[in-house]
This record gives sequence, structure tokens and C-alpha cells, in this order.
Amino acid sequence: MVEVMLMADVKKLGKAGAIVKVAPGYARNMLFPQGFAAPVTEASKRRLAKLEAKRAEEKAARKAAAEALATKLTGLELTVKARTVDGTRLYGSVSATDIAGAIESARGVKLERNQLDLPDQLKEVGSYSAKLDLGEGVSVPFKVQIVEEAAE
Repeated sequence: MVEVMLMADVKKLGKAGAIVKVAPGYARNMLFPQGFAAPVTEASKRRLAKLEAKRAEEKAARKAAAEALATKLTGLELTVKARTVDGTRLYGSVSATDIAGAIESARGVKLERNQLDLPDQLKEVGSYSAKLDLGEGVSVPFKVQIVEEAAE
């Protein structure tokens, strides 16, 4: 067994910065070539400290950007028009993609549908509470009002 310092999180092995014992072949053929680990030396410890500082700096920048976006989206209330079968039940449903498009047209912010935390299915006319997950622990609650689309 050989001791290595993990430079990145490795599934079933450990988190970045951990010193673990692995088989020499695994270290030589998998961990070292892909940059997941380095031999335990003072140089590798310094390199890991630089990597962690860079990651912390990038995380802080992402969090600041998410918080700035959250202030832009605070108090968001959407009205989405949809076709109905009988005035109450929707013909189909309102999807996360539809809501993301409505947010983009209302506030000019492009979001991915996986950032939306919606109630199960929006299949009826009414008011719903939802949440935007902007990453880094930043989320914004918002309201969605689904109304019947006027007949043509």
C-alpha cells in the first residue's frame, strides 16, 4: 500500500485533501495520471493549499453572482396563460420549461429548468408557490398564477 494525497474528491475513496492508502497500481495507473491524487510530499501539500484557495475564491464568486441574481428576482410573480379543457383543468400541463421562458420574458433572466423547484404537476388553473434554486445555497421563492387562455 502507498499513501497518496487526494487532490479532488474521489468517489468511495475520500474528499480532496485526505491522505489515504491505496494499492500502488491504482495510484500509478488511475489516480496520478488523471490528477486525482499526488504522492504525499511538502510540494503536493502546497499545491493542494493553492487549489483549495482557488476553489474557495471561485465558490465565493459564484455565491456573489447568485445573490445578485436573487435580488433581481425577489418578489417575482408570474402569470402563465394555458388552454383548459373545462375552465379549470389544463389541456396538458404547465412545465418547468414554460415557467423558465416566462421568467426570461418577464425579467430578462435565462434559467435552466432544473433550477426550478415546482409543486408536483401544474395541471389546474390557480395560484402556486414555487422556488428558484440559484446554487450555492441561494434560493428565491416566487408565485405562479395559471389563468385560462382566452378562446380565439
